[in-house]
Amino acid sequence: MRRHLLAALLALLAAPALLAQQPAPPNSLLLVAKPSLLDPNFTRTVVLVTQAEDASTVGVILNRPLQKNLQAFLPQDLSGANYKDRVFQGGPVMRRVVISVFRSAAKPQGPAFPVLKGIYLTMHPVNIRALLEDPASQYRLYVGFSGWAPNQLQSEFMRDGWYMLPADAETVFRKDTEGMWEEMIRRATKPKPTT
Repeated sequence: MRRHLLAALLALLAAPALLAQQPAPPNSLLLVAKPSLLDPNFTRTVVLVTQAEDASTVGVILNRPLQKNLQAFLPQDLSGANYKDRVFQGGPVMRRVVISVFRSAAKPQGPAFPVLKGIYLTMHPVNIRALLEDPASQYRLYVGFSGWAPNQLQSEFMRDGWYMLPADAETVFRKDTEGMWEEMIRRATKPKPTT
């Protein structure tokens, strides 16, 4: 199965034109930092990643909740009053920019990356505003994001820094992220049944 996941990731990273033609995603994976990955930006993290049209890889760290209130990151003309969840550290890039992973049955108003069926990742202000203004929206907010230039992530795989797992909505929107990394490590290293 690990070989199939690696093939899936390499296809994901190498074929943006094919992904752009997909009418329905998924266009994502979970990267689980191996215990040997010592980069402080990603130690003990679970990262939801998707591919941009330019073949770069972008995503958000799912298991780094912040203590700061959402309003500390929003422009003054936006209110975070409808948002009841914690804000998460999405990654080391643009650490003050608000990012959202959200559910939507319809195509979002502004640009967004399809992640899973009916789930998108966006930093576009039109989408963020619409989510904040709609108390019925299902979304999670992050500040900053994780990003890799084309071929950068492949080299990290060659250095054996990450496990790969399929992404799923339950993990993406998991309420309590404490222990998530440990759980994903167990899932990634669980012996595969032999036939």
